[in-house]
Amino acid sequence: MHDEGSRPATAPACPGPAPHPHGPTRYRVPAGAVDTHAHVIGLPPAYPFVAGRSYTPPEATAQSYLAMLDATGMTYGVLVQVSVHGTDNRAMLEPLAAHRERLRGIAVIPLGLPDRELAALKDAGIVGLRLNILYGGGIGFEQLDAYAALAREMGWHLQFLIDAADLVPLAPRLSTLPVPFVVDHWGHFPVSRGLDDPGFRTLCALLRDGGWVKLSGAYRNTVAGPPYADTIPFARLLHEAAPDRCVWGSDWPHVAHWQPMMNVGDLLDLLADWVPDAAARDAVLAGNAQRLYGFPPAAV
Repeated sequence: MHDEGSRPATAPACPGPAPHPHGPTRYRVPAGAVDTHAHVIGLPPAYPFVAGRSYTPPEATAQSYLAMLDATGMTYGVLVQVSVHGTDNRAMLEPLAAHRERLRGIAVIPLGLPDRELAALKDAGIVGLRLNILYGGGIGFEQLDAYAALAREMGWHLQFLIDAADLVPLAPRLSTLPVPFVVDHWGHFPVSRGLDDPGFRTLCALLRDGGWVKLSGAYRNTVAGPPYADTIPFARLLHEAAPDRCVWGSDWPHVAHWQPMMNVGDLLDLLADWVPDAAARDAVLAGNAQRLYGFPPAAV
């Protein structure tokens, strides 16, 4: 459940994902489906953790992630640079290079990298940059315009890990960005704030104006807990605002989550309630995400 006010001051260890992932039971995952949000995590000392993190994750290997994709019927995956590794993208770049046809990546980088390093990131499969003001170890919005300019130059998009409340003052700037932007976990929005919350209404307006959103992180936004039924009206409004710019993500391995661990199949089943129409749901799982991340349609 989402409760930033009770976040511990230290960096406690969090559990790993469910060991036996399975696909949904309520529908068939379409060919070419994309999991648009997951993390691979290495362990120190080979892959150091940042000092200012708010949690300490277990190792999450590329092999385990690919096995999860296979078990759940997902064709493609998008790896997002995890906050605990800061701007050291190596743990993510290595599997990208090894699985170029199946994986894409979202990097966290400082400004001012040499052109050769930027070209190497693009060649490895990086398609976007992440700005993150939650959980520590990320890059904030102070240099939003500079990152947007860099993303435009590289043919990338921007991805935001942000509380929906912080979208309200940022909305005028976001609406004029020269590149697409995606909001993670629909703004880390605890549903106790209600459908009329200014942050949620701002997110919906940004989507109608051209923004993208990840229909993900139900367990972060819920108040009632599993099976997350209290998230349904919110997700439906987001999909209604931008049916061709909604994508789905597992958020595997579910870091910074200390409640009972869900199975990815349960989260996929929830999508049947969020987007009841089968064709629209297939677009969320496959067509929309293929377009944003540059994946080819899969053969049926």
